[in-house]
Amino acid sequence: MFIHETNLRIRYAETDQMGYVYYGNYASFYEVARTEMLRSTGISYKELEEMGVMLPVTDLRSKYIKPAHYDDLITIRTIIKEKPLVRLSFDYEIFNENGDLLNTGSTQLVFVDMKKNRPCKAPQVFLDKINVYFSK
Repeated sequence: MFIHETNLRIRYAETDQMGYVYYGNYASFYEVARTEMLRSTGISYKELEEMGVMLPVTDLRSKYIKPAHYDDLITIRTIIKEKPLVRLSFDYEIFNENGDLLNTGSTQLVFVDMKKNRPCKAPQVFLDKINVYFSK
């Protein structure tokens, strides 16, 4: 299992008229956390694309528990529970500074060969970097 945490400060533009983070912004928070998690392994989305592989999202789920507000510092815990093959699944937990759980979510992405526009296995260079987090 691989766990990574990313911190973000809520900007005013991310809130709605009620002062809560607008629900649609959580997908963007997941994306930031997912990108930073991958970068922490030593490989980035950009590098994957340069290798001819893209990772489109095929599924997104989000559960809202408590609202986040303007200027809150949130922590997004990103978890990969299973070693990826063709699909890569992420789970998310978002906490405020008090440690209150605000949101849970998940996304599933699929590795796609950009030339063939077809699903493919995860690149070996990516697997080499992420395998250290999974038992054999």
